[in-house]
Amino acid sequence: MASPLSETATEPLALTETFRQLPALFHENATPTPTKRPQLLRLNRALADDIGFDAGALTGPDGIATLAGNRTPADVTPLAMAYAGHQFGNLVPTLGDGRAVLLGERVDTAGVRRDIQLKGAGITPFSRTGDGRAALGPVLREYIVSEAMAGLGVPTTRALAATSTGENVLRPTPEPGAILTRVATSHIRVGTFEYAAKRGETEAVQALADYVIERHYPEIADAEAPYRALIEAVAERTGTLIANWLLVGFIHGVMNTDNVSIAGETLDYGPCAFMDTYDPATVYSSIDSGGRYAYNQQPRVGLWNLSRFAECLLPLLADDQDEAVSQAKEALDAYGNAFETAYHGGLVTKIGLAECHEGDVELASNLLQTMAEQSVDFTLGFRYLADAAHAVDSTNDTNVRALFADPTAFDGWATRWRERLATETRGFNARRNAMRAVNPAFIPRNHRVQQVIDAATNGDLEPLNELLAVVSQPFDDHPNRAHYAEPPAENEKITRTFCGT
Repeated sequence: MASPLSETATEPLALTETFRQLPALFHENATPTPTKRPQLLRLNRALADDIGFDAGALTGPDGIATLAGNRTPADVTPLAMAYAGHQFGNLVPTLGDGRAVLLGERVDTAGVRRDIQLKGAGITPFSRTGDGRAALGPVLREYIVSEAMAGLGVPTTRALAATSTGENVLRPTPEPGAILTRVATSHIRVGTFEYAAKRGETEAVQALADYVIERHYPEIADAEAPYRALIEAVAERTGTLIANWLLVGFIHGVMNTDNVSIAGETLDYGPCAFMDTYDPATVYSSIDSGGRYAYNQQPRVGLWNLSRFAECLLPLLADDQDEAVSQAKEALDAYGNAFETAYHGGLVTKIGLAECHEGDVELASNLLQTMAEQSVDFTLGFRYLADAAHAVDSTNDTNVRALFADPTAFDGWATRWRERLATETRGFNARRNAMRAVNPAFIPRNHRVQQVIDAATNGDLEPLNELLAVVSQPFDDHPNRAHYAEPPAENEKITRTFCGT
């Protein structure tokens, strides 16, 4: 029998559905609830092209109706995915897509199968007491931040479109409703495995693992121990992903196991944020009162989440429980190795070193410590450091020094830094260009995102278009929009973000 993953979609709006062929406990039929007055707010034309969609068709009546949930694509039956999740460390055995509907899948122009999902499409069998809808603010936040992450080169789900519904939702006051069309290499989570494992459905766990291997990790299909290899592969991708988060100052905000993609993509942008002032203990999420998911806790939580994934696969590793646990622990070592390689390598690259020698990670860490003590803006600190590296002395240090409460604190570190730079042969221009290629000028700062949401709520989409223009190309200068790189003024600071449900 041919593999279901060998099918492709050829029509401009055609989709296929292979996830549905998994055991029935993983999904329920879910028809999007029609909206009253849908309006397309933003279409990601570049992404549409990459997926192989006809952008013109998507902006036409049938396309908008599909993006708004008023029309179901032919040949597929939309569904809501079932999953469990450890939320702030506590298991919730049944969660599932309470406000999202998977329309189907599409093989893109690079041959990668992608999920097409409507988020905010109405009540599903997993909605419980919710209305299944989404407010405009969270939809635009996810659109902006996910596209910023893509621009930064961090693996992420993507936003294909944002569509207003013409109806209000109550959150807790009336807000304009909207739907996000989200694209992912899949929406399978650690929590998807937990859903079957906690019910004792070992055969379903195995079927899901086989599907994940075929869809996401085909290189391990012929491994001697494929399920152990799956733990290693997921651990490696996740470790690299979280290292990349730290390197750009990103805080996910709600790293529950139901928000951890098995494909190693950033998934579910709720109370997320990018740091302004560098502080390792930074928390933005309004519901994270204990700081479980603080910036500096993300690596630890990543391993904790992966341990829950490995637990689900124990029956597939060995008949003997002790042997299975031993194999799982060894497989999880891939997480720490991948994280340290990506994070340490990224740090030394951010400070302009072409190679990592003994003492270089400590040198970069010392800069971070000084930045924390001196309340330095994380993004601009590294961006301006690239300019400082463009000279043999302190000639170009003015901008970066000005970020430090006591500029002499930078001077002391810079002396040691320049001594290390002097041991390398790379020229000034090459070093500066390399640093600017990993140290962005633009991130979606909280206050700018809120300004976009406020404007869009009043019918003005130009701020959205402008912010997306800079954060989707964050390493360029954009001189006409340089103000988007500036940190917030004191009265513009936003210290709490919300999940939007």
